[in-house]
Amino acid sequence: MGTQRKRKVYSNEFKTSAVMMVTEQGRRLSEVARELGISEQMLHNWKRTIKEKEEGAFPGNGKMGPHEAELKALKKEIARLTEERDILKKAAKFFMNEPG
Repeated sequence: MGTQRKRKVYSNEFKTSAVMMVTEQGRRLSEVARELGISEQMLHNWKRTIKEKEEGAFPGNGKMGPHEAELKALKKEIARLTEERDILKKAAKFFMNEPG
């Protein structure tokens, strides 16, 4: 008999965070999968599961409680504000360099 590989179990939070890196941060699926050390197919499956089932995507202990939901909303808001800040910085530079 050969040695059996032990199957890695990922937390629901890990799965959700990985998918958010693709969907909300606009990163490439292949890049995120490589960075996290998971297969692209696995990440694609998680993304599809979340899209199809949304709130109950990963049943069991992983269902978000009120604190997790608030944390998710706050992270999303931080990402939006960071993007907005970066745009405003670029605009300020542009207008400072404009002659006249």
